[in-house]
Amino acid sequence: MTTQQASETTSSPRMTSRQATVLVVLLASQFLMAADFSILNVALPRVGVDLGFSAGGLQWIVTSFALCAAGCTLVFGRVGDYLGRRRIFIVGMLILAVASVIGGLAGTPALLLVARTLQGLATAAVTPAALALLTTTFTEPGLRAKALGLNGVMMSSGFSVGAVLGGVLTDALSWRWAFFINIPVAILAVIVVLLVVPESKADNAGRIDLPGAVLITLGLFCGIYGVTQAAENGADLVSVAAMVLSAVLLAGFWAVESRTRDALVPVRILRMPDVAFSNMSALFIFGGETALIFFTGLYVQNVLGFTPLMAGLVLLGIGIGQILGGIVGPHIIKKIPPRTLLGLSLMGQGAFMLPILVMPATPSWILAVVATQFVNAVFSMLAMLAFMVIATSAVDSDQQGMATGMATQSQQVGIAIGIPLMSAVFTAVIGAEAAGAAQLPGIHTAILVDGLLLTAAGLALLFVLRRTAKAKEDAQTLRAGGV
Repeated sequence: MTTQQASETTSSPRMTSRQATVLVVLLASQFLMAADFSILNVALPRVGVDLGFSAGGLQWIVTSFALCAAGCTLVFGRVGDYLGRRRIFIVGMLILAVASVIGGLAGTPALLLVARTLQGLATAAVTPAALALLTTTFTEPGLRAKALGLNGVMMSSGFSVGAVLGGVLTDALSWRWAFFINIPVAILAVIVVLLVVPESKADNAGRIDLPGAVLITLGLFCGIYGVTQAAENGADLVSVAAMVLSAVLLAGFWAVESRTRDALVPVRILRMPDVAFSNMSALFIFGGETALIFFTGLYVQNVLGFTPLMAGLVLLGIGIGQILGGIVGPHIIKKIPPRTLLGLSLMGQGAFMLPILVMPATPSWILAVVATQFVNAVFSMLAMLAFMVIATSAVDSDQQGMATGMATQSQQVGIAIGIPLMSAVFTAVIGAEAAGAAQLPGIHTAILVDGLLLTAAGLALLFVLRRTAKAKEDAQTLRAGGV
């Protein structure tokens, strides 16, 4: 966002009734996707018992979803630019409905993993399409920041409601309702979108870059799989081979994109500092926050001895903090440049992880945990908003599917690798067999590493993005002066 654009946000026009209708529908879809993610996480232990998952196999309920969501998001985002973002959104919602039927009726681990894989594909389609429809509907900087802030609010609300609802449904009915509840909502979303949301796609659609799509999807799939396996089993032959293959495939992707006219992601876009560094920041924002949520769950349930439902209620502190961050974020971004806000928020997100390091295995500390998580979540949401504004403002409207696809893919990659990486730290400290309060040193160490990485990333981004922004302004000044 340029200085001129930032100043324009102080006098944003009012939202039209059509824009408001589109906003409500798209935010509802984001709420559903976020709730769907957290509602099943709370139910995982019961799912494992009912379907006979092994202790090692249980993590694949999460990993199969994350692999597809992270690996396919960019492709779906770019296909939406060509074929229509509304069309891709509808396809994704229909896939979600089918996946939910399969998951709710699953009687074997294999069938459940099929459902989770399809849910990952649905997320890869729906999330960037919804974001692209938002950013093309709200082109004025102030309204776009407001829409993206509300998008963050709804995703956070979905996470919070899903965490609590997962505990309630699992205890009162069955974990299968974590799937069944999606079916009527997805069908209703398709009907409403067909009625009120206009189609949106690039004006000059070229051919779809199939070689690039295959290379980036397989490259990310192998990379995430390798990191996950290495975190779980150590750097064995399989995990190292997967990561080496990932590097080769991603290098091939770069080479193909450099020579393809209708590239999935033009290399000139990847070289833009705002695009590159903001998407890199998403790995830290989402990976760090996901790992914190995971270890908070361990602390609350395994160390303090609370039930899954109580753990879900504790996580409301994170959801409420992110809701507040999403509400105040558009006002803050009018006063603080997005690049500066991104660096400062990452530092705040990391810093407010560290107080957990002094919390003992005493239930009376639960309110302190909630308060710390609340403040951390406010900074987390501010970082998410700043990242999304920077990432989508760097490209024009024809490439919003690509921009939101890249942004969503960065989020999903961060979510996919955050827990495995910090779990490797956790296991290295206490071993794989520790239980109860014996897990506390591992939790402390993992959160320490997580917080320090986020703080260091914030400092680095604050320096790099501000420096590149100054260089760009200096170049514009020179051109304006005819030099």
